[in-house]
Amino acid sequence: MHRTALFLSLAVCTAALATPQLPRHATLDLHTARQLADASLTHCSAALTVLDRGGNLLLGLRADGVGPHNSLASQRKAFTALSTKTPTRLFAERARNNPEAANLNSLPELLLLGGGVPLFADAELVGALGIAGAGGAAQDESCAIQAAEQLGLKTSL
Repeated sequence: MHRTALFLSLAVCTAALATPQLPRHATLDLHTARQLADASLTHCSAALTVLDRGGNLLLGLRADGVGPHNSLASQRKAFTALSTKTPTRLFAERARNNPEAANLNSLPELLLLGGGVPLFADAELVGALGIAGAGGAAQDESCAIQAAEQLGLKTSL
């Protein structure tokens, strides 16, 4: 009986010691995504997409009167910003000036057009916001930056 109890105690202790210490990460949730959407729509009328740190869709919507193609454009802008950790307008400028990056336009998931911003909490990437249909790339980007800043999120490091 004592041997069994001792064996079980050792097994439990060994299992506890074997558990890896995994890093903890901040992440966006649906509540924050809704706040970003509300903040965006106070600055512009557009389609918008909010992605979490893993590129998963948290929220996508299109304001009344905005063309339906903008829904996909906002999602691709958000994905591009998330995967490159760079605002899409800046990324597009860099790609235009680098001949080795000429093929980036051939990747269907990326959209090299302003309006997508990565979202950072302190120095940690937590997601991305994509805006399309606000009147052009500069307006899309401005709307995204204003919404992020309204919630205290950074769009660059």
